[in-house]
Amino acid sequence: PERGPTLGKMVFENVVVVDGRAHMLGRLASIVAKELLLGQHIVVVRAEQIVISGSLARNKVKFAQFLKKRTNTNPKKGPIHYRSPARMFWRVVRGMVPHKTYRGQQAMGRLQTYEGVPQPWDTKKKQVVPEALKVLRLKAQRRHCLLGRLASEFGWKHAALVEKMEAKRRVRAAEFYAEKKTAAKNRSAAEREADLAAVLPVLEKFGHYVAPAEPMEDDEEEEPAAEAAAEPAAEPAAAPAPAAEPEPAAAGDY
Repeated sequence: PERGPTLGKMVFENVVVVDGRAHMLGRLASIVAKELLLGQHIVVVRAEQIVISGSLARNKVKFAQFLKKRTNTNPKKGPIHYRSPARMFWRVVRGMVPHKTYRGQQAMGRLQTYEGVPQPWDTKKKQVVPEALKVLRLKAQRRHCLLGRLASEFGWKHAALVEKMEAKRRVRAAEFYAEKKTAAKNRSAAEREADLAAVLPVLEKFGHYVAPAEPMEDDEEEEPAAEAAAEPAAEPAAAPAPAAEPEPAAAGDY
């Protein structure tokens, strides 16, 4: 039988940059693992803001139990307990991929995870996975915690540094967006004011259509006012005619 479409299937691109903020850990990892096996290159940024269901105390107990799993004779042989949020998420994805096979190794090689948004991904378009968003998959009253907070409780020491770098990045992003809006506004104004009378016949000759310039917003507001002033004043409506009085009934009707 034919299988239905995969939930959260991404559009195949060279590289997909996923913003991990406000995504559920397991749901995001399962979708990322499937896309990696299909050949998609994925970069996950802001891994420290990925959400885990359950309270912080509960997740601390579970992670402490995980830390007890080790090789008695030589702990360096594993399992390795990563403390950084990016590597913790990477390990969750690895558990959903056949990483001991060649196919799984190639899939894991297509995944990159980071805390914060380092260069060059800070200038790339970022996407979200609706099927993994906390606001859509976790009830508002349910307890949850952040992956970065859990990592800080077990030895990750770079939360303050990442937040400092993120604050600087947000300032640069705001400046870039303001310049982008100004440039778009200036370009739109220049296109409206451009005189294309000399080149319009040449463009039409080669099959290019040039849309007429749209009027300015101020002109649109002034035109209705001018039309209203040009119209003559409406005559007052005639008073309604008085209602006719009923005729007296004949004696035989009673």
